[in-house]
Amino acid sequence: MPVAYSNVYLQSAGMFLPGAPVDNAGMDAYVAPLNRISDRLKRRILGENGIQTRHYAIDGAGQTVFSNAQMAQAAIEATLAQAGRKLGEVGFLSSGSSGGDALMPGFANMIQGEMAAPPMETLSVHGVCAASVGALQAAAQAVEGGAHPLALAVASEMPSRLFKRSRFAAQGYDTDFDAHFLRWMLSDGAGAVLLGGPQALPHTPGLRLKLRWTHQRSFAGDYPVCMQLGLTPDRSTSHLDFPAWGDAEAAGALALRQDIRLLPHLFDVCIHEYADLAHQGWVPERGIDHFLCHYSSERFIPVVDELLEKAQLGIPRERWWSNLAWRGNTGAASIFIMLSEFLQQQGTRLKAGDTVLCFIPESGRFTAGFMLWEVEADTPVQAAPQASLPRKAAAAGSADSADHGALPDVATIAAPHDPATAPQALAPLLTELASIWQDYRSRVWRTPLLQRMRTRQLDTADYVRWMGHWIPQVREGSLWMREGAASLTGEYAALAGLIDLHADDEQHDFKVLHSDYLKAGGTATDIGQLRRNPGGEALNAYLHGLAATPNPIGLLGAIYIIEGTGQRIVPSLLPLLRQALPLPPDAFRFLEYHGANDEHHLERWLMAVQMALELDTDGTAAQAIVQTAQHTAQLYLMQFQHVLPQAR
Repeated sequence: MPVAYSNVYLQSAGMFLPGAPVDNAGMDAYVAPLNRISDRLKRRILGENGIQTRHYAIDGAGQTVFSNAQMAQAAIEATLAQAGRKLGEVGFLSSGSSGGDALMPGFANMIQGEMAAPPMETLSVHGVCAASVGALQAAAQAVEGGAHPLALAVASEMPSRLFKRSRFAAQGYDTDFDAHFLRWMLSDGAGAVLLGGPQALPHTPGLRLKLRWTHQRSFAGDYPVCMQLGLTPDRSTSHLDFPAWGDAEAAGALALRQDIRLLPHLFDVCIHEYADLAHQGWVPERGIDHFLCHYSSERFIPVVDELLEKAQLGIPRERWWSNLAWRGNTGAASIFIMLSEFLQQQGTRLKAGDTVLCFIPESGRFTAGFMLWEVEADTPVQAAPQASLPRKAAAAGSADSADHGALPDVATIAAPHDPATAPQALAPLLTELASIWQDYRSRVWRTPLLQRMRTRQLDTADYVRWMGHWIPQVREGSLWMREGAASLTGEYAALAGLIDLHADDEQHDFKVLHSDYLKAGGTATDIGQLRRNPGGEALNAYLHGLAATPNPIGLLGAIYIIEGTGQRIVPSLLPLLRQALPLPPDAFRFLEYHGANDEHHLERWLMAVQMALELDTDGTAAQAIVQTAQHTAQLYLMQFQHVLPQAR
């Protein structure tokens, strides 16, 4: 049965096609002939599929220009820009593809990492063309159920890497027709859709597009594999069963194949499925106004047309729309790219009451996919109530993350202390602190400084600037700790010894940091010439002010964030800095020291917290620690955000 929706609308649809269009004459620069029959097969296949231009994410030398995840990112950014939305507003991301850039983890997670997106719910749908329907259906259900006000579905494909001539060297450049076929059929690209509540479309002022239903059904149990990658030509052996990748390649198990003899059955199956939907009342009796059909070749237009007529569900050809001829067949991305361009080019033709049917037949092992949209007038409506979010989840989702460049995967960085392994009396406090830490850690990873660091774009001048801001801040650390220890009175005075001990460890750290700064090329020999940035100034003022109050137990929350940064974040940055910057080893001594020693500092902190809670007679210590940790995290984050020039 189809999945019906009552409150899901298309906010925008965007696309990304890499590079300049490549015409049929220019294809050999990307998809080079394999042998003497290649040219004849190419002419035959191009003569039937009707594709005139397409796009490739590789260059003429076969080098990758855009990865699959980068294309998906570009399509998402175009989609969000159209809708005037930021990535931080989106709580759900689903992807559809026949494969990302890595075998694992999931493609949606790789895209999220590429964009340095905030924490969100993700789903990776792996398949072929109809994977886009699965991704959209999941996003639509997230919106319909009230779990997320906005959801993104993206589909991206990059088959060109499989078609390079070098891929066939192990076979002596001799392969069968099924492997030849798709080399001139498929190309690269990405498309994305943003779903949410009622909103006018960017290209159709006064109108909005409502999702009525989606439907997908697989017939894999009825037919053999039609399109596959990873099996030998006879489909008997997986590429994973060979002793090595080279053996699998030589056996043809890593060539993308399609058995075109099975294709006529695909359209027969899919049209019968559509007829069943119509007979059940899912298709308007007056018919379809706009038909977006993802056929892989113009050769199949009369096949689909004839089958629809036989089912008495014919759609006049003037209502069909496709961009196959100039965008090519981009697999799962095709229907999103088609929908995006249809709205851009044909949006002014739409009128309230029109229906738009998207039909996606998948040949992998035969899947029928459908989406039905209906055009509505954009009249004011009472918005449906949205499910409320927990306070902390809402705060985490509001991070401004619209403009982030490509990032590699983020290593898991645990909270400084695991509540499950702590003394029972500390577990509630550590649980609250862990929540604050995770939100802080996530936001730090998406600051411009760390983005440049983790993408190997940070230069020596950036590093020197960072050190220059950090030195006066570190110098003040032992001072506010000593002030705080001096402000402890009564029973809390017993804590002063622990805090003073920690201050002793910290009091000379700024000198090590200054030495690193000079080794990296810094010119300020007098530390007094260096100034904190606005975030550092705010943090310093806050901590000195708190330290001057009676019994400032909350300072333990500040130490949790500051020392946790040294223990949990710095170790992940140090290898990246060493690889990216042409600096001697003694330019990183401060970071190396804190990565190795802050764990011991935090164990001492744990003892101090336990002591503070045992001495707490009015029940305010835990809340003071939590509140100070929240404020310190916000200010320390600001310090990170102000390291690089704001105009950069």
